Order: sequence, then C-alpha cells, then structure tokens
Amino acid sequence: MSSTFLGMPATPPRAPYGEGNLRGDAKFPEAARGELRNQQLRRNLRNATHTIRGKRLAVTTELPDWEALRTAGSQIKTDTMNRLPELLEQLEAKVTAAGGTVHWARDAAEANAIVTRLVAATGSDEVIKVKSMATQEIGLNEHLESQGITAHETDLAELIVQLAHDKPSHILVPAIHRNRDEIREIFLERIPGVDAGLDSVPAHLAAAARAYLREKFMTTKVAVSGANFGIAETGTLSVVESEGNGRMCLTLPETLITVMGIEKVLPRYQDLEVFFQLLPRSSTGERMNPYTSLWTGVTEGDGPREFHLVLLDNGRTAALADAIGREALNCIRCSACLNVCPVYERAGGHAYGSTYPGPIGAVLTPQLAGMHEAKNDPNSSLPYASTLCGACFDACPVKIDIPSLLVELRHQHTEQSGTTAEKLAMRAAAAVMARPGLYTTAQKAAGIGRVVAGRDRKITKLPKPFDGWSDSRDIAAPPKQTFRDWFSSAEGQQALRAEEAAASGRHGEESDGR
Repeated sequence: MSSTFLGMPATPPRAPYGEGNLRGDAKFPEAARGELRNQQLRRNLRNATHTIRGKRLAVTTELPDWEALRTAGSQIKTDTMNRLPELLEQLEAKVTAAGGTVHWARDAAEANAIVTRLVAATGSDEVIKVKSMATQEIGLNEHLESQGITAHETDLAELIVQLAHDKPSHILVPAIHRNRDEIREIFLERIPGVDAGLDSVPAHLAAAARAYLREKFMTTKVAVSGANFGIAETGTLSVVESEGNGRMCLTLPETLITVMGIEKVLPRYQDLEVFFQLLPRSSTGERMNPYTSLWTGVTEGDGPREFHLVLLDNGRTAALADAIGREALNCIRCSACLNVCPVYERAGGHAYGSTYPGPIGAVLTPQLAGMHEAKNDPNSSLPYASTLCGACFDACPVKIDIPSLLVELRHQHTEQSGTTAEKLAMRAAAAVMARPGLYTTAQKAAGIGRVVAGRDRKITKLPKPFDGWSDSRDIAAPPKQTFRDWFSSAEGQQALRAEEAAASGRHGEESDGR
C-alpha cells in the first residue's frame, strides 16, 4: 500500500496585494500630515463625531442592562468565530433550501468576477446599490465600471462620495468630511437636470438626491447589497439603514445579489434581539434603525425573483487563524470607536488608506491584508495610529479590546521587521539594565542631556534613531541627582526615617480607634 503525503498545514492567505481597497498609497504618518492641514475637514469631523457621541451616550445610559447586552453580544460573536465553518455550511443549506444561490469567493478578484457574471446574465448594464463595506473593500464599483456596468449608490452619503469621485472616510457616515456647501456644489455639477437655484438647505439637498434616485429605483433590474447579519438557523439576511433606499433596493429589482463577509453570520434568529439593540445605539445614537429589512431566499410574487449570496473571505480566514487577532472579526461595523478616537477625529478616515478607518480599521486591515506584503508596506504603520487611550474599548458594543490587539500587532510588526535601529537600541537597553554597575554608569552619563536642554529644561531634538520620538514630543532634561543618589544620601535616609516614624504613628492611631 502506498502512502499519500498531504503536505504541511499552510497559513490561510491574506487578501491579495493590490486588489480592492485594503491598502493606501502612503504610511499613516505621511498621509495624516496632509489631512491635518485641512482646517475645514477637522471642523467637520469634530462637529459630526461629537454630535454622534453625545446621542450615543444618551441612548445607552437609559438602558439598565446595557453592559449585559454588550457582554451577550461579545459572547455570541465569540461563539460564532469558534464555530464559523459549520455555521457557514448551515447558512448555505438554508439559503439554498429557500430558493437562493450561494457563491463562495476566496478573495476580491473572485467576488468581483462572480457579481459581474451574475449581472451580465441578466442583460443589464447597470445596478443599484445599498451601502456596503464589503463591496467597497473589494472595489466592486470600479471593477463593474471596467466591464461596462454602471453601479449607482443609493445611500445619500455614498452618492455624494461617488458623484465627487471621492472615497468614504467613515464607516457609518462616508461623507462626514464634506459640509453642506460642498455637497451643493457636487450636486450642481454632477446630477443631470438639477435645479440651478439649489441652495444648501439639507432638506433641499435631500430632495434633489431623492428625485435623481427615484428613476433608478424604478428602472434598474439588478441590485447589489451588503448584509449586516446572516442567520445560519434560518438562512435569513438582514440590512438595517436610515433612509429607506435599502428597502427599495431589496424589494423592487428582479435580481438581488448580496455580498457578505463570512464573519457576519450569527447562529440563531433570536440573536438579532441583542444586535438590533446594540447596533443602532452604538452607530447613530438611535433606539432602533428606521428601516430594518429581513429576507429569506425567494418568495413567489414578492420581491426579487432571483437571490444570490456571495460569501467573501478575502483574508478573514487568515484573521480567524490568529488566536489573538480573531477578536477583530467580532466587529459589527457600528463606528462607535471612530467617534471617540482622538486620532481619527483629527486625521480623518482617508489617512488610514483602507475601507476600514479608525481604531478597528487599524486592527482589521492588517489582519485581512497583512503588514509586510511589500517593502515599506503602508499597512505596517496602522497599529501605531493610536494613543492606546482605551476609549475605543469602552465604546465597542461587543467589547473588542482594540488597544490590546494594537499592541499585539505592534509586537508582530517588530518581530517581522528583522534587525532595525530600534530593535538594536532595545537590546542595548536590556543589556545595560541587567547589569547594576553598568546601569549606574549609564545613569551618570545621561546627565550630559542637561547640556543640550533648552532654558525650559526640555530636550526638543534627539539624534537618530530616536528622532522620530522627539519629532512629536519633548523630553524633560535629566535631573541633577538620580533617585539612587538621593536615596543613598544623608538627605534621603533622613527622609526615609521620617516617613517610617510617621507611618508608625498613623498605625498606632488606627489601633487606638479600634
């Protein structure tokens, strides 16, 4: 009998380099530098994030069981990731039994090819779209355009971004970096037949967009959507939104194609009870979404005649294989972490270079697409785009410990970077600290730093390789006397004896009180 060698287990692949929108053209510090000069952008971001943050706080504090809901959401998502393969197979079986067709896409190229083939089979050369992070991630609109198919975004903010040939800068509010005057100019220039007297009143801008989209809703035969959740137990898909455009796209066309990341599956229909409370409160500061659409396969005489579900991997299995990093897949795309992040508020979403900006993007993007796929990979800077203040962890409705994940990614980046000046410096510091005599000598030598300090007793510029640190912060000049010197001096010993005597007296008073 001959044996068959099946090979060694291989690490699941990341999203292919150069496909989709999971990598920018420049590292975060460089990209953020330009964004920080845009005063209008910073005002827009500050106003929008503070408004959403205040609304979220109001509607979450009114629930006595909010923390219990967060815990439940976290546990459900963790259980899902632990059983993801079997749940996806169950979802496929249920969708198929309900008259839908399931397609599996390992990466952006396969997903784009599947959607393009399905649209072409209908004979249509245009589609209407519900806001979808997954289709932005794979660059579906651009691919369809290259194949002669026009995709019309129907979410108002997405429409603004599309008409301006721009990129989204926020998970929930893609046009958060635009103000109403800018939007007016975009509509006047890009919407055919718009009233030349259009002003910047929000209601009038919305009416102009509604008139433009109404024809698309009534005449386009194919729709493409994302999905907030997919239920393995029943094969049900869900989209929640605030404008009603999603409801139009999900019911009017003859063919519906949904592209869903494989991490969006939930085990049970009852799980929606938890997430339909967590998501709107965390995202828009509302008690519930104005429009919640649920559908299961195809229903005769009601809604689309064909339904296709494209299950997208694109690096998600690679993230799942990382015992620590898989926690990032629990994300429900609420954007709460963006709205509390001081880095995002100042730099904006474009600086991250990915479809997924902000704290969760700094974790998720490297997990999906990698950090060392090319020399000077822009994604390698994302784990450092954070102050590690912890506000994102406090805000996350499913309790993703984003700061800890960022620290882990920094560790992974350091390990994969080979020998660097920073690593050599850390090794040298470890060697010095492990030898008391050498450490004492180094402390005394550090006193030279007082010579280069300014009158304010601060060092503002360090030599390489430490110049990156001093580019953004000052360092206090070393003291004339180290703690060790003070501690061993007569003054230090006298202070120590005085403190011991005072502590003894306090202990005696407490004993008398008992």
